[in-house]
Amino acid sequence: MTITNIHQAKTHLSKLIQRVAEGEEIVIGKAGKPVAKLVPYTKEEGPRMLGVWKGKVRIAEDFDELPEDIAEAFGMEAK
Repeated sequence: MTITNIHQAKTHLSKLIQRVAEGEEIVIGKAGKPVAKLVPYTKEEGPRMLGVWKGKVRIAEDFDELPEDIAEAFGMEAK
C-alpha cells in the first residue's frame, strides 16, 4: 500500500488511477494523516436479492403529509 499526499495525488492522479486499476491500494494523506484510500472498483456479481430490507424499514403513517411549516418555507400550502 502506497501513501501519498494530496498535492502529489492531484498532480499524478492519472498515474495513481492506473496503479489502482492494476490492483494496488493507495492512501492519500493530509498533514501526515490518512484521509482517503483509492482502491480498485469491483462490480458486485450475481442477481439482486429481493426482500433484503423486509422488516428493516418502516414508513410512517403520515409520510405523504407535508407539515405546514415546511410547506410555508417552500412557498406552498400544506394539504
